[in-house]
Amino acid sequence: MPAHDTDESPHHCGWSWDPSLYAGSAAHYVAGRMAYPSELATVLITELGLAGTSTLLDVGCGPGSLTLLLAPSFARVIGVDADQEMVDQATRQAAAHHVDNASWRCMRAEDLPADLPSVDVITFAQSFHWMDRPRVAAAARRLLALGGALVHVSATTHRGIASGEQDPPWDAITDLVETYLGPKRAVPGDSPGNEDEIYRAAGFDGPRDVELPSRIVHRSADDIVASVYSLSSSTPRLFGDRLPAFDRELRTLLRDAGGEFVELTRPIVLHVWR
Repeated sequence: MPAHDTDESPHHCGWSWDPSLYAGSAAHYVAGRMAYPSELATVLITELGLAGTSTLLDVGCGPGSLTLLLAPSFARVIGVDADQEMVDQATRQAAAHHVDNASWRCMRAEDLPADLPSVDVITFAQSFHWMDRPRVAAAARRLLALGGALVHVSATTHRGIASGEQDPPWDAITDLVETYLGPKRAVPGDSPGNEDEIYRAAGFDGPRDVELPSRIVHRSADDIVASVYSLSSSTPRLFGDRLPAFDRELRTLLRDAGGEFVELTRPIVLHVWR
């Protein structure tokens, strides 16, 4: 499978960034998305041969899920995201976890390099597909210091795959969301693909792919609710004054399905470009 994000399909042809896309979802993102495993940091640092003196730029950082995991392995980390609520949430998460080597910028990736310094590592985790990819890839190439690396993280963290144990009722959840919001909004260019060609056209060599295996994750009903609200297609604001009714039905559905769930995460693949 080519390197691509597997979280949500992006809009491309004729689509431009909508600042309200994830409005109201940042706190739910923190609570509802399955955390990246600590092994990701270990594998990445080993793969890149880093010694803790480098600078990381995490583009499309969201609430800092990956940035903060990697922060202890770098001298400095910089997270940028186009959504102010995500940046605010990342700032709070950094303070809560006593991470003092992180800084945050609310800016679109298309505005890079802006006034940022050159960096040693750039990461895109479930974010590149929302961007003007050729333009951003070219900017990333210019930002990287000599010998630096770009790491495209292919992952899905809002839901896993059937574990064969107590699986969340995702089909029923999808049906319920569609009862309130209609079918998921149409996406021009259903799956972007072609990331390999885009990175190569920007001057990168690779990729070298490193896969992290699936793992079992236990999730509560509250985790699943937050996961639903973390998606751009079902953020709380989209429900308007029907949100309380939807929330009651969703929680009833999850309670009737057992209330506690077990999922198998999808593999995470690190696509390393030089």
